[in-house]
Amino acid sequence: MSNHLKFYIDGAFVDPLVPATLDVINPATEEAYTKISVGTAADVDRAVSVARAAFPAFAKTPKAERLAMLKRILEIYNERYEDIARAVSEEMGAPLSFARAAQAWAGQVHMEATIKAMEEFTFEYPRGSTRIVMEPIGVVGLITPWNWPLNQIVCKVAPAIATGCTMVLKPSEIAPISGIVFAEIMHAAGIPKGVFNLVNGTGPDVGQVMASHPGIDMVSFTGSTRAGIIVAKSAADTVKRVAQELGGKSANIILPDADLEAAVTAGVGGCFGNSGQSCDAPTRMFVPAERHAEALEIARAAAETHKVGDPLAEDTVLGPLVSQLQFDKVQRLIKSGIDEGATLVTGGLGRPDGLNRGYYVKPTVFGNVQHEMTISREEIFGPVLSILPYASEAEAIEKANDTVYGLAAYIASTDLDHARAVARELRAGTVNINYPDWDTHAPFGGYKQSGNGREYADWGIHDFLEIKGIVGYGD
Repeated sequence: MSNHLKFYIDGAFVDPLVPATLDVINPATEEAYTKISVGTAADVDRAVSVARAAFPAFAKTPKAERLAMLKRILEIYNERYEDIARAVSEEMGAPLSFARAAQAWAGQVHMEATIKAMEEFTFEYPRGSTRIVMEPIGVVGLITPWNWPLNQIVCKVAPAIATGCTMVLKPSEIAPISGIVFAEIMHAAGIPKGVFNLVNGTGPDVGQVMASHPGIDMVSFTGSTRAGIIVAKSAADTVKRVAQELGGKSANIILPDADLEAAVTAGVGGCFGNSGQSCDAPTRMFVPAERHAEALEIARAAAETHKVGDPLAEDTVLGPLVSQLQFDKVQRLIKSGIDEGATLVTGGLGRPDGLNRGYYVKPTVFGNVQHEMTISREEIFGPVLSILPYASEAEAIEKANDTVYGLAAYIASTDLDHARAVARELRAGTVNINYPDWDTHAPFGGYKQSGNGREYADWGIHDFLEIKGIVGYGD
């Protein structure tokens, strides 16, 4: 834990200007296992100052040089892969097998996708006698969440490096240790001083300061819609660019021609993955009304295969939620489902049998969910699935779209042309047909209150660029 109490500023691990610490809780034990330092506005000022000083030279580095940096970061990342997986497992409770196969893997494959996109990316080109030049936007503030730490860190840091931006990263204070490991990777990769900086701290004391800071040209934020609104308001006075990936309440429409057993089973797995703590999880399952009862039994059987327990046990499928706050929120929403008259198919209130500590939640399925119920409207962020019967395809599409969110949607069908047609009707940034593999080259981002901007590969690179037209440049 030599760097747990340090920030990374100007190419070195440094102490905060004002000593203050915060416990990091292991959600499987509910006990603190380390501490981090938490920053203040003065620490943000220091990090922004060195990032601004480093920007002019870094912005002018050749594309090949920045590409080589990304490849070196990936090389060191792969060397520290197990350290990353263990850090994520301990800080957010992910089963170690899942931390290796999904959490650490996500950072790896997003770095690979950015490298491939950068190799093919054209930063300037002619349009008649005008030269179109894409330039780095400047100093960027990167604020990342606790639920997919490396996924989001890499989805922001990699395109920032690719474009020639300098940056200040604030990982979630709830799951900060993987971010410190990532800073060690950046240091070992030899990234120039001042290009990458990390300040830990809370949202109000560091995140909002970054969003409002006149020395930061853009903020890229991933987190809740509530916090995203605060970031956007804080950024407004300096008219900086704000890219946001926020909450979701994604619909999963199982069409009448789908293989019901396969579609419901996969839908349960998609909803429960990462203990339900994914912003694009398919949490609202729409099934044909005449097959609703059958769907509930399939969902029950699928849910009961998800073993909840110790993240270090090899047979654990779902670990705990990340915090007491999340546990209490999910319990409140499960209770609302019961109180508002949804059918509790499996799961429910309290911890699973045999678990008397840790923020563990029973994998829960509700049937007969009505569109107006709280569990159909609010983002739950736990292993809780709502199944809604529909009488017509038009009704399913209308209700799928009737939400403030628009991050993702899902369709299951044995008729690909039919699924494609329904996909065009859904107001969401990503529509998944028949549970495809994760595509790190597809655009990722939301409609409506799920945010703005897009991440992954070249889509993320574009977000960090300004566009200049040099008119009269000539042929």
